[in-house]
Amino acid sequence: MSSSAVQIAPSLLSADFSILKDEIQRIEEAGADLLHLDVMDGHFVPNLSFGLPVVEAVRRVTDLKLDTHLMISDPGEYVEAFKKAGSDSLTVHFELSTQGTDLDALIGQIQNAEIECGLAVNPETPVTALFPFAARCDLLLVMSVVPGFGGQSFIPETTQKLRQLSQWLKESEMNAPIQVDGGVSPENAASCIDAGASLLVAGSAVFGSADAGEAIRRMRY
Repeated sequence: MSSSAVQIAPSLLSADFSILKDEIQRIEEAGADLLHLDVMDGHFVPNLSFGLPVVEAVRRVTDLKLDTHLMISDPGEYVEAFKKAGSDSLTVHFELSTQGTDLDALIGQIQNAEIECGLAVNPETPVTALFPFAARCDLLLVMSVVPGFGGQSFIPETTQKLRQLSQWLKESEMNAPIQVDGGVSPENAASCIDAGASLLVAGSAVFGSADAGEAIRRMRY
């Protein structure tokens, strides 16, 4: 995969929220391709992050694509609200299906709202769970840490999952982008890209870097 095909999505959770506008401007100037927004409800995952008011505020200060990752129990209730707030894509979790959510209906609802739809799997979920839905999704997200907990290291087995998903997509003649999220850094980005990922979510590796531009450049290769 060429470096030009790889997109870097800094994760807003790692920004300094006391100077959020400046932080967003900094990663824009550094060459970020889109901005990853992690919305957590303290129920679907054991952490709280931010919600609609922050998405609205971010939308007012950037033209970057807002890649919104909904780690919440009832995403279907908020599709229109997140669209109105400025989200360009909504990624939901396969694991919702184990809690009674009709994934087919949820994907259809997001697409009917004319928002891009992503589907994610947690580390313990095999990527084969994505196969029945892949044709309808705009991106497929493989989590490389357990969502909801900060400060985790990249799970090495993730690269095998990325490779399996990438190979299946090729064999099925599909080209949905593969996103990887959690502990991604300049040190492991190349292995993710080689395994088939083209959308790299990186938090502290970008926002925590003194030179965000250099961090982003290193992750493209």
